[in-house]
Amino acid sequence: MFGKLGDLDLSEFQNAFTEMQKKVKESEAEAEEKLLKAKAGGGMVEATINGKGEFVDISIDESLSDDFDSLKILLIAVVNDALKMAKEEQKKSAMNIVSNSLGGMR
Repeated sequence: MFGKLGDLDLSEFQNAFTEMQKKVKESEAEAEEKLLKAKAGGGMVEATINGKGEFVDISIDESLSDDFDSLKILLIAVVNDALKMAKEEQKKSAMNIVSNSLGGMR
């Protein structure tokens, strides 16, 4: 009725799941330490974000202090770029965990 699922060793599945949970926790710790930098306006605005998507620094060129509209546009751009970078990093990490954990199950 279940095809190949009937041959599945539940203890092997449980071990793989436990190993995957361990790797997820390790990956989360690594992500917090990884720093990603996004730039906008030719580097006039720079945002630093960790792999968890938390901003840790924003630097703004002083010449933008007189041009609020440009500053606002550049801040939005740099924040969006940094968030995209963090999401991509999270996807890569998740795919590595899944492929490494499930690769041992046959």
